[in-house]
Amino acid sequence: MQVEGSVSLVTGGASGLGAGVVGMLAGHGGQVAILDLPSSGGQALAEQLGDVALFVPADVSDTAQVAAAVDATLDRFGHIDVAVNAAGVSPAHRVVNFKGEMFPLDVWRRTLDINLTGAFDVLRHVALAMSRNQPGEDGERGLIVNVASVSGLEGQTGQAAYTASKGALVQLTLQLARDLAIHGIRVMTAAPGIMDTPMLQALGDQRRNELIDHHVFPKRLGTPEDFARLVRCFMEVTLLNGELVRLDAAARLS
Repeated sequence: MQVEGSVSLVTGGASGLGAGVVGMLAGHGGQVAILDLPSSGGQALAEQLGDVALFVPADVSDTAQVAAAVDATLDRFGHIDVAVNAAGVSPAHRVVNFKGEMFPLDVWRRTLDINLTGAFDVLRHVALAMSRNQPGEDGERGLIVNVASVSGLEGQTGQAAYTASKGALVQLTLQLARDLAIHGIRVMTAAPGIMDTPMLQALGDQRRNELIDHHVFPKRLGTPEDFARLVRCFMEVTLLNGELVRLDAAARLS
């Protein structure tokens, strides 16, 4: 599958890793639907990219909005070749903190609703749409990329809900690939490490340098462009399927 001529749907596409993928796709001849919250910068990004981009405002935890967003993408572009599930939240709270406060269950539920259930809901809707595509090389009809995290493999303090949601995406990778193989749909999961996203950009230089020290090589933060190049690799190498790929400069979090 080549980027040129492809149609993609990217959740969380208005900023961070998602925006990096959107820029790559639009810049190399693809068409892309940017699914993000109405309050995001998705509309401005779509206007900047022109006719190859469409902003579809939606909360991935709302199944009616997800269905409407997929329908809007199909109405505009006719089909969907690639879906990238980059929408997510990472609230921090210890199971019991130093004040004796327990992890709030509403925070737990909201995190899993967005990171796990929302991702699966998007996946099932786009998989149905992809199953109707005409098969290409190797009989391929589509590619789905779920965005997990190294935290889903190496649980971090205060990240119980985030770890659970991202770890579940990791464990689903092979199962989903097997489930969707009959339709010619591949499933890959990326586990980014320490990435230079808006969340990290708010940190001071000292803290950012401490994070960079976790990287074995190269000694820099990952970027949305790095992530976008990985997604492009997934698209072009059709033998990649049912696998997790870490994007973390060999970092192992303590």
